[in-house]
Amino acid sequence: MSIGVLLKTWAKRVKRDGVTLWFAGKHPRTPWHAKILGVFVVAYALSPIDLIPDFIPVLGYVDDILLLPALIWLTVKQLPPDVLAECRVQADAWILAKSAKPRSHFGMVLVVMVWLIVATAACLWLKLYL
Repeated sequence: MSIGVLLKTWAKRVKRDGVTLWFAGKHPRTPWHAKILGVFVVAYALSPIDLIPDFIPVLGYVDDILLLPALIWLTVKQLPPDVLAECRVQADAWILAKSAKPRSHFGMVLVVMVWLIVATAACLWLKLYL
C-alpha cells in the first residue's frame, strides 16, 4: 500500500470515529467521563472555526492533523467495546446516508469563547507587565 492510500484510509477512520462519538454521546451506556470528553471533541471537530486558523503556516494544521485525531482516539479508548461497535455501525450508516460533514453551532461558540478568553488573558497580562 502506498502512503497516500494509508493516509486516506486513516482520515476516513478518523472522520467515522468523530461521528461515532456523536452517537456515543447519546448512548445510555457511555461512561460520563467519555461523554464529557466526547461532547467537547465532537463540538470542536464539527465547528466551522478552528482553534488555530488554517492560514497560519504549519501551526494552522496542527489541530487538524495531531490534536483532533489524538482526542478522538483518547475518547474512543474510553468507550466500552459493545457501545463502540454499535455506534460505529450507526456512524457508517449516517455517513452513507448523508455524505456531508455535520456542523456544530455549539462548537463554533466554544472556539470563539476560547479565543475571547485567550485574548482577554493576553490583554490583562500585557497591561500588568508593560
